[in-house]
Amino acid sequence: MLLLQALLLLLGLLSHAQDVTTEGPGALLPMPKGACAGWMAGIPGHPGHNGTPGRDGRDGTPGEKGEKGDAGLVGPKGDTGEIGVTGAEGPRGFPGIPGRKGEPGEGAYVYRSAFSVGLETKDTIPNVPIRFTKIFYNQQNHYDGTTGKFHCNIPGLYYFSYHITVYMKDVKVSLFKKDKATLFTYDQYQDKNVDQASGSVLLHLEVGDQVWLQVYGDGEHNGVYADNVNDSTFTGFLLYHDTN
Repeated sequence: MLLLQALLLLLGLLSHAQDVTTEGPGALLPMPKGACAGWMAGIPGHPGHNGTPGRDGRDGTPGEKGEKGDAGLVGPKGDTGEIGVTGAEGPRGFPGIPGRKGEPGEGAYVYRSAFSVGLETKDTIPNVPIRFTKIFYNQQNHYDGTTGKFHCNIPGLYYFSYHITVYMKDVKVSLFKKDKATLFTYDQYQDKNVDQASGSVLLHLEVGDQVWLQVYGDGEHNGVYADNVNDSTFTGFLLYHDTN
């Protein structure tokens, strides 16, 4: 410690001597005001405390736009919103392309039942079915020429008609269904003249029903006639079948 003080003193003296020489020979400079004899420099003090931080500086100019970042993760699905108001009807679109042709369908079954027959003999017996044995049409064989009766095989609505040539006697014939007369026709014979009698009717038949024509009453009304130029005929056919 003493050594350090001596060194400092020596440095002070050397500095003072240099100042005296600068003024010139024989010139003495006055001592500094307030200086003491035997003055020496003191030891440097400790560093002071840091000052308070200064104010923030002004904002700098904006930098250049950075590159686009990566897409973030997909968030969870939101709740379903309310149904919006129905919009106005749009314009009609163009016709579409025709579709492919469909497969052929099954053909509808056609129900058939018909007959048309004529009289070949002039002798008819009253109160029994007249046997029309001259067959014009009987493809389904629903008319029986041996009994003179039509047999219903298809339930439905039928049309029946007859045309009788009248000669020599009056004629009174009736159309029967299931042993019950449903239609009557009477014609009075005119002397020395051939006359005609006819009738027609619609009947609903069930399977197994029979229809025929016969002379009604006694032999006095049996003027049914047929020859090679005059016919007496009996016809019937199905109009439409029952769907039930």
